[in-house]
Amino acid sequence: MFTRVQGRAVRVCLLVGVCCAVLVGGAGCLGELRGIAMYSADGDPVRGSYDQDPELADRTASAVLAGLAREVPAQQDPAGPTTAAPTPTGHNPTGPNPPEPKPTGPNHTELAGPGSTGGPPAGVDWRTGGWRPSEPLVARPAAADPAIGALFSPGDDGDPDHHCSAGVVHSPGGDLIVTAAHCVYRGNLGFRTNLAFAPGYRDGRAPYGIWVPTRIDVDPRWTEDQDPDHDVAFLRMRRPDRPGQRLEEVTGAVTIRFRPELPAPARVVGYPNDSEYPVECFNTARAAGPTQLRLDCADVPNGTSGGPVLTDAHTLIGVVGGLDGGGDEVTSYSSRFGDGVRGVYERAVTAG
Repeated sequence: MFTRVQGRAVRVCLLVGVCCAVLVGGAGCLGELRGIAMYSADGDPVRGSYDQDPELADRTASAVLAGLAREVPAQQDPAGPTTAAPTPTGHNPTGPNPPEPKPTGPNHTELAGPGSTGGPPAGVDWRTGGWRPSEPLVARPAAADPAIGALFSPGDDGDPDHHCSAGVVHSPGGDLIVTAAHCVYRGNLGFRTNLAFAPGYRDGRAPYGIWVPTRIDVDPRWTEDQDPDHDVAFLRMRRPDRPGQRLEEVTGAVTIRFRPELPAPARVVGYPNDSEYPVECFNTARAAGPTQLRLDCADVPNGTSGGPVLTDAHTLIGVVGGLDGGGDEVTSYSSRFGDGVRGVYERAVTAG
């Protein structure tokens, strides 16, 4: 699967495919490899970008809506109340750190309820009050959040239906999501062409629609050799059935923070690829050397790659990925959000 150990998985699958072909005909393995190749494109690996073919993207959205998810109005979430989207605020993407959007409006409620891990209320400065780590340090089911969702890759490409997670990040165009680079670029195979994003997804419901990329941007150091210090990707999105609609106006957004101060109280959230609901865990995010962030919590499995690491409720300081493809059974990692990530973000918001 291409979630936490994508590069290694691709090489292993290729080797297995060759062995299968030699030893037993390899019909199944070769069919999977053909599927992987079918949903891949070179893009521009030198720059680290890919402009998605609109027809391919529309077919991907149709494939998701044909049986994997259905668009239904937002409703009460079994794990807790559904939240209204935070009101986005404008910022200068070249400034030191964008301002944080605050959740507003009469329909806003806090993410808490049966099965959730608790954590601080929205809008509270986690460094000064209201924060506590999960007890025990194990991920638990979470309420669906409009600005966080599952990343789908329908088709016979060797992955589960939703293989990664992503979050809506504030941008001037209001059309940007962030995930792990290994969720969208598979080594020598190139960029995925069968991606779709379902914000607020739960139990087959896509209350905020199905969105597809118009462009993908990663650091060229990722396309060159899958450097774990640059395992971050930004995707500009559109909704095929709603021309002109802006993602951020529908879901709200988290605000990215570059060079965040560590250690910091944090929440990690994402969608396991064998579950139809998100999980979350609260703990202290710490530096793991100069280029990685770590957050210790068990049961944050495959599929949560690309899921946001947040502080102060709506401030993004990482995404699950980086070292060891995102971590192991007890630790999640993220590439640090330094100047390299800032450069990819700025390229993504200004391209086109």
